[in-house]
Amino acid sequence: MARTALVTGGVSGIGAATAKMLRDAGYTVIANFFGNADEADSFHAATGIPAREWNVADYEACRKGVEAVEREFGPVDVLVNNAGITRDSTLHKMTPEQWREVIDVDLGGCFNMCRSVIEGMRERRFGRIVNISSVNGLSGQFGQTNYAAAKAGVIGFTKALALEGASRNITVNAIAPGYTDTGMVQAVPEKTLEAIVTGVPVGRLGEPDEIARGVLFLVDDKSAFITGATLSINGGKYLA
Repeated sequence: MARTALVTGGVSGIGAATAKMLRDAGYTVIANFFGNADEADSFHAATGIPAREWNVADYEACRKGVEAVEREFGPVDVLVNNAGITRDSTLHKMTPEQWREVIDVDLGGCFNMCRSVIEGMRERRFGRIVNISSVNGLSGQFGQTNYAAAKAGVIGFTKALALEGASRNITVNAIAPGYTDTGMVQAVPEKTLEAIVTGVPVGRLGEPDEIARGVLFLVDDKSAFITGATLSINGGKYLA
């Protein structure tokens, strides 16, 4: 029987690439989204992957969303926490709303989703969780105190949950992508993007499939001895 995988923020960018790669590897995949219904419809039409809407920043919405997915598709064996947003601003100009929105989605979403699946994974004594962090959670970034804090928090969250899940065959790992060719990065001003690419040793942006390949490796049944790790896929931009 195929493993069931749930990918948040799964209809675009890294999430969409991950959802498609997992599907092609034989997983039953469900993609979560929020607010971008037209994009979700296009994704479903192109891939056949079911797309379900809820806000990962809302605990009750996550709980109910997971319950609905499990009723329809069976227990969630694999969770990929990919949903994320940015609200960039230097700290002396950042509003409390800009801070809270990013923390609630990028870090709070990991708690909300993991909390919604962890009990079932413990009962079944199997689970694979991959949390998408960022190179900027490791290195910091000007104008991103909120985002860098959230993504660094994801790594700490991952390490702690890995310790809790290890005895139940639940692995929890993080991936810290570098700058990747997604809509979020393409929204960066052209001159800034040029400077970013100049700072990447391999001389280009990453491709979503290159990040998704890391997810596929970590969720494999045979990757059971890898937990609490952070896999950096960043073209050499930050080595740690």
